[in-house]
Amino acid sequence: MIINHNISALNAWRSLSQTNSAMAKSLEKLSSGLRINRAADDAASLAISEKMRGQIRGLNQAIRNAQDGISLIQTAEGALNETHSILQRMRELAVQAANDTLTQADRDQIQKEINQLTEEVQRIGVTTEFNTQRLIDGTYANKQLQIGANQSQTLTVSIGDMRAASVAADGTVGSGALNLATSSGSSTTQITLVYIDTNGQLKTTTAYAATVTSQADAQNAIKTFDDAINTVSTERAKLGAYQNRLEHTIANLGVAAENLTAAESRIRDVDMAQEMMNFTRYQILTQAGTVMLAQANMTPQAVLRLLG
Repeated sequence: MIINHNISALNAWRSLSQTNSAMAKSLEKLSSGLRINRAADDAASLAISEKMRGQIRGLNQAIRNAQDGISLIQTAEGALNETHSILQRMRELAVQAANDTLTQADRDQIQKEINQLTEEVQRIGVTTEFNTQRLIDGTYANKQLQIGANQSQTLTVSIGDMRAASVAADGTVGSGALNLATSSGSSTTQITLVYIDTNGQLKTTTAYAATVTSQADAQNAIKTFDDAINTVSTERAKLGAYQNRLEHTIANLGVAAENLTAAESRIRDVDMAQEMMNFTRYQILTQAGTVMLAQANMTPQAVLRLLG
C-alpha cells in the first residue's frame, strides 16, 4: 500500500474529466441544435455545409431577383395594356372618320381626339418606369436578370420602343417600334409633349398623329392603327413569355433551395433524440465518476489505521 500516489483516484479523475468534457460538448449541441459548432467538430463536413449555405442564400436571392423581374415586366405590360386600349379607340375613330356621312367639321373633331390619344400614348411611353428605369421608350434593352445562384445564370430582357414618337419624320421605324403615323405616306399632325424626366427636368418630345380629316386619310389610318395594335400585341406576348419563364424559374429555384436546405440540415444539424440519449449517459457517468473519485480518495486513509 502506497501513499505518495493514488493511482485509483488519478484514473477516476481522468475518466471524470473526459466525461465532463463530452457532456459539455453534448450540452452545446443540444442548446444550439447543431452537430457542428466549430471546425474542430467535423472539418470536412463544415466545409461542405458552408458551400451549401452559400448556394442556399444565392438561390433565395435569385428567387427575389426573379420576383423583381416579374414586377418590372408587369409594370411594362400594364402600361402596354393601356396603350392597347387607346389604340383600339383610335382605330374605332378612324373607322368612324372613313364614313362619308360625316362632314369636315365632324372629322376635325375626331382628329382632335386622335391627337390627344396619340399624346397619351407618347406620355405613357416616356414616363413608364420601374425603379427609376424607363421601360418602354426603347432604352431598356439587353438587360440582365440574375436568376441563378452562380455566375452567368442570367436572363436577357429587352423591351421595344412603344412611344408614339418612335417613328421618324421619314416614316421609318426601328425593330419593335410603335408606329402611329407614317409621315411619308399620308398626312400627319405633329404633336409636342412636355413632361418631367427622372431628374426633375422639363423635357419635350415629338410624335406624329395619323390624320383622319379626309376619307382617304382615314382609310390609311385604319391600316396604321392595325399595324400599331399588332406591334403592341407582339411586345405584350414577349413580356408574357418572360413572365412565364420567370415563374417557372422561381418554382425551380424554390425546389433546389429546399433540397439543399434539407441536405445541409442532415450534415450540420444535431439529432436531438440521439444527442439527448448521449447527454443522459454522460450525466450518469459524471455522477458515477464523482462517487468513485470520492471512494478512491478514501483509500489512503486506511494507512492511518495501520499507523495507529
